[in-house]
Amino acid sequence: MTITSPHNDKLKEIRKLARRRERVLSGRFVAEGEDLLAAADAAGWQALERYVAAGSGLTGVEVEGELLAGVSQLGSGTRALGVYEQRWADAPTGPLCVALHGIADPGNVGTILRSALAFGADSVALGRDCADPYGFKAVRASMGALFAVPLARYDALDALPGTVVALDAHAQEAIGALVGPLTLLVGAERTGLPADVLAAADRVVRIPIASESLNAAMAATVALYEVTRGTVATDHRMPTP
Repeated sequence: MTITSPHNDKLKEIRKLARRRERVLSGRFVAEGEDLLAAADAAGWQALERYVAAGSGLTGVEVEGELLAGVSQLGSGTRALGVYEQRWADAPTGPLCVALHGIADPGNVGTILRSALAFGADSVALGRDCADPYGFKAVRASMGALFAVPLARYDALDALPGTVVALDAHAQEAIGALVGPLTLLVGAERTGLPADVLAAADRVVRIPIASESLNAAMAATVALYEVTRGTVATDHRMPTP
């Protein structure tokens, strides 16, 4: 049976899930596009509901094309979207964790998830004032990594696994090969990590560059490359003592 009414309750739910408050209350989120749904399938995530454009030949509840485009957050519309339950691990895990503090840009959060997957991180932990990783822009920027990298929340640095290594543009020590287990701690796009957080970290390092700074996603990606250099291609694990 094809959904033909814009007042359909299922379509109303999709519209509501565009708002963070609704995602928090329901514990659900929306992923759009065939590639993201395929990534969810590959990672073993089963959609609560899957909707596809009528006549597309895709598997799911068929929706008239204009109506599906009307609930899509993609500017060009979509042929498929799925509603999923959010997943949060009980605690961040190692030996390699990436922790985010105050990263408000959802695109950066999603890109860091993608980098975390690429470099074999075991989890990504979100602290205070971070963008919602289950929001549309973050899910899209993750390119499916959201379904493969465990997410956790943390309140204090002592909840993070291993040595906490904070990134700071003004640190004395340059980043290099590091021995795990460890957590890479990445701060906000403009302000970086606050002084009290830097003071609580086990080590503070900088990425040597010619310009003043990198954005949060680029910094996290470069740092992940440095700490896993020479190991990711073989076993996706960083060196341990």
